[in-house]
Amino acid sequence: MKPLMTMAAAVAATIGLAAPASAQLGGLGGALKKVQEAKQKVDDLTFSEEEERQIGSDVSTQIRTRFGVVQDPAIHKYVSLVGTLVAQQSERPKLAWTFIVLDTDGVNAFAAPGGFVHVTRGALALVDSEAELAAVLGHEIGHVVQKHTINAIRKGNATKLAADAASSRAAVLGAVANAAYSNIIENSFDRGDEMDADRLSVQLTQKSGYAAGTLGGFLTRLSDRNKDAQERNGLFASHPETKERITTIVRLAASAKTTALGKTRYDANVTYEPTPITSIAVVTEGSAGLTGSGSKEPAKKDEPKPRTGLGLPTLKPTTTQEKPSTQVSASGGARGLGADRAAKGGGNPRVVSVAVSAGEIAEFRKGIA
Repeated sequence: MKPLMTMAAAVAATIGLAAPASAQLGGLGGALKKVQEAKQKVDDLTFSEEEERQIGSDVSTQIRTRFGVVQDPAIHKYVSLVGTLVAQQSERPKLAWTFIVLDTDGVNAFAAPGGFVHVTRGALALVDSEAELAAVLGHEIGHVVQKHTINAIRKGNATKLAADAASSRAAVLGAVANAAYSNIIENSFDRGDEMDADRLSVQLTQKSGYAAGTLGGFLTRLSDRNKDAQERNGLFASHPETKERITTIVRLAASAKTTALGKTRYDANVTYEPTPITSIAVVTEGSAGLTGSGSKEPAKKDEPKPRTGLGLPTLKPTTTQEKPSTQVSASGGARGLGADRAAKGGGNPRVVSVAVSAGEIAEFRKGIA
């Protein structure tokens, strides 16, 4: 991070060239104050739950626009039941948790601040049981509970955000949302954050009544599937070495007494077939990824605009959406993030709203076997 006085010196130099001598002192004072106030706003990066939800809503809008949403209420209901059950075991059970199934063959999952958890249908196809789904969602829930995304921004982007967001609190929130989206899609959590999320996944899965070490099983299958990848791919693009993760997960789950997998119920609710990594169509770098996914329900012109945030104010995404490209690439793209991260998505970003009641969750938990 650049020192505050370095920023101030740049401001002073600009004012010195542009203003007469009589106005330089007052102009410098105002500019310094503006920089100091903006820097303080970002250095704190302390948000109310409503502000965190606004940030997450904006990030979710961008993720849904990038990959599209499966327009099937039944699959969203099932994933929401599993996800909500797991989230209720966390330190933030009352957060307005929202679970979204993305319309892409790529195997991935994304957590946005405020309780937005996204999982791809490609990931659901590779998951083998309800316990594994709970573990994957538990990992993403862990990122939200621990505020890993916001913490990563605090560590790496404060000076840039201060410069970009000097005008208002709303501008700060918008800048944080854009930085969060970039981190989630293109960058990585640090090693400690990923291992922390794995640890929470084991704990939350066990507390929910499932076999505790199932995240390790999913990662083993994913690692085997990714052997043909030319680069670190999808979930692996941002995670520590898989073998070490699996070993740690097995150790953490060793003393757990829960053994339920929920495979029969999972197979009854999820019927997607996995796509080999070599067969996944990907978008070229810089394209929006909104064309030709094979989605059965393309967006209709008369459909209402997507509603996000469960009634909370929604920030307008401040990134520019590029024109969709019809080209695909056989590789994972120039960033080396693999086919899963660069996978083409569906054309309909509309949220599929489902309600999950406390009674439904209680009944659902009774059926874990």
